[in-house]
Amino acid sequence: MRNVPLILIVDDTPANLAVTSTTLTDAGYEVAIAKDGERAIKQAQRNLPDLILLDVMMPGIDGFETCRRLKASSLTQYIPILFMTALSDTTDKVTGLSLGAVDYITKPFQEAELLARIKTHLKLSYLTQTLEQQVAQRTSELTTALKEVQQSQVQLVQSEKMATLGLLVAGVAHEINNPVNFIYGNLNYIRDYVEILLDFIQLYQKHYPQPVPEIQAKIEAEDLVFLHKDLLKILASIEMGSDRIREIAKTLRNFSRSDEAEFQTVNIHEGIESTLTILQHRLRANAGRPTIEVIKDYDELPRVECYPGSLNQVFMNIIANAIDALEDVFNHEQTSTRQLAIAIHTSLIGNDWVKISISDNAGGIPEHIKDNIFEPFFTTKPVNKGTGMGLSISHQIITVKHHGKLECVSSPGTGTEFVIQIPIQHDES
Repeated sequence: MRNVPLILIVDDTPANLAVTSTTLTDAGYEVAIAKDGERAIKQAQRNLPDLILLDVMMPGIDGFETCRRLKASSLTQYIPILFMTALSDTTDKVTGLSLGAVDYITKPFQEAELLARIKTHLKLSYLTQTLEQQVAQRTSELTTALKEVQQSQVQLVQSEKMATLGLLVAGVAHEINNPVNFIYGNLNYIRDYVEILLDFIQLYQKHYPQPVPEIQAKIEAEDLVFLHKDLLKILASIEMGSDRIREIAKTLRNFSRSDEAEFQTVNIHEGIESTLTILQHRLRANAGRPTIEVIKDYDELPRVECYPGSLNQVFMNIIANAIDALEDVFNHEQTSTRQLAIAIHTSLIGNDWVKISISDNAGGIPEHIKDNIFEPFFTTKPVNKGTGMGLSISHQIITVKHHGKLECVSSPGTGTEFVIQIPIQHDES
């Protein structure tokens, strides 16, 4: 590797070339540019760069074909390639990685993220090239770097997934809230108008107790007394239903908080309740199993400084896993008498910490895999049923972002308990 690493930027858009070149030059890198795939291949073979930033969408041969040709050449096959793409389709990203690219970054990108990824992959490339001469010395550094890259990929995929979910939930909440507020706002007027009309009918009956036969027949046929009573009950039901929908919309907005950039002081129980609302459809009975009972034991807790969106994500991952485990054990049992349950308990630890315990009465986790459950991509679920990222992300959110603890207590046949502990106040140090 040179004293100053050379980065080859391949992009057909002059503005993108200018911005990226300036960013890398200011960071101390030597920069070369190419505006299409053919020129990039020739330039890379003539003056081997230390890393290539490769755009996907280009005239002529696209980024995927350019990458394939670079990796097919013995001269350039070991140069790390990072795709720059505006595409969000997972299939396109997987295609790029399967062709030999080491990473991708989505445009428009953050300057700090771009530089961090380049620095990491330059380091990995250097370690790979000198591994044979420095195996003993560099093994620890390489392992750490690989884990950082792997964790970065896990975070990116999960963050994109949760961001999409958050936008979807927030959008649904907004769409629900507008018409419901219209209905709710007019209910009082409807109630007042109905009572005026009913009073008018009663006043009419008082002064004209003997109506003409046609009106009397209509009164008896429609059961006017019953209509009077039932109409008020219907209005009360509509009001209760509107209140419930407004509460659900509020819960959806609470769950989809996008304020992860800074700490917020929140009520932990609201986050748990919003998560349970999101998962309510999975807790109800279905054709394959009975209702999953949720047992709540909430202590009096102070408001806690945390990242609300991230913490809700942890609750979602753990409770969803508990539902999966309960469904699995129920489907494998010979009898259907088991009462499926999830217990959620919150409490104070001294004056400085809160504890959230989420447990199920499923089959438990075998001892030989319990130590691996927080590892990225580790899963016991069938193919296409789980990514193995949920608990890994949850562990990082609790231990790194919140300086807390996440532990698993489980043994076969007794169920599983996840214990979350986080400080009440955030310590910047």
